[in-house]
Amino acid sequence: MKLLVRHQTIYNYEAGSSRVAMMLKLKPRDHHGQKVLEWGVFVNDQPITDFAPNGYGELEALWIRHDRTDSATILATGLVETSDTHGIIGGLQERFDPRIYLRDTPLTLASTDMRNMAASIADQDPLGRLHALSAAVIDRVTYRTGVTKTTTSAAESFALGAGVCQDHAQIFIGAARSIGVPARYVTGYLLAQGEDALHETHAWTEALVPGLGWVGFDPSNQICVTENYIRVASGLDADDAAPVRGSVTAAGSIWIDADVRIAQASEDEREQQLQKQQQQQWQYDGASVRMNGGAGGR
Repeated sequence: MKLLVRHQTIYNYEAGSSRVAMMLKLKPRDHHGQKVLEWGVFVNDQPITDFAPNGYGELEALWIRHDRTDSATILATGLVETSDTHGIIGGLQERFDPRIYLRDTPLTLASTDMRNMAASIADQDPLGRLHALSAAVIDRVTYRTGVTKTTTSAAESFALGAGVCQDHAQIFIGAARSIGVPARYVTGYLLAQGEDALHETHAWTEALVPGLGWVGFDPSNQICVTENYIRVASGLDADDAAPVRGSVTAAGSIWIDADVRIAQASEDEREQQLQKQQQQQWQYDGASVRMNGGAGGR
């Protein structure tokens, strides 16, 4: 499958800013099941070309502006070919010992109730246990928008019994780590199905399964990752894997407006070219959503 992506985020600074620094994790890499055919990242229409591998082996770039600016527009756009690998994520340029993904963070630290949930799952093969854990997360935490924030921890969302994909992912990660399974947070894009599907940045997880390697689990949708997913960045938690992180020196409010469009590209070469042109003009047949903050898609 070939997927077209256009992801734009606009930061508006009410009183202007004197300095903006942003770490961008917006450039996907090739791995088994994912091949990047075209990709570009731009900030205020200027191409960002100095992407380099970080400690996780993924690409990131730093954008800094020292003079006054009223807004910053970040655009990531491209074409990615994907295939279904039954959830197994291979071919990554790993740099760390997998045991680093046993490290707790304030956002993923498991509460006593989360630990009890993980420990109560019937003893079975490692893959089956993780599937059962994924099911347990969505059983305990209903998908509901507007009840959590990007700063909400896994323990807080679990106690609340509601949240979005970020919360489901961090609860799964914290619970998996509590039973000795390395797990990490993943951000990217999902071509969702159905009239009510949300098209925006999405969050899911990867857990290390003996004999298989890293396997992608999406607790919010109760599936392993498929060809509908584009993997962009990963980390210990949502903050660590955020597509955009930064600091700004500014007075007044900061407004964030994000719009993500995802569409399946035609296999016909002529139609692909037409869709590429439409993509650049924001006119191709996709879906868009506006949001404030981090990943909230289901």
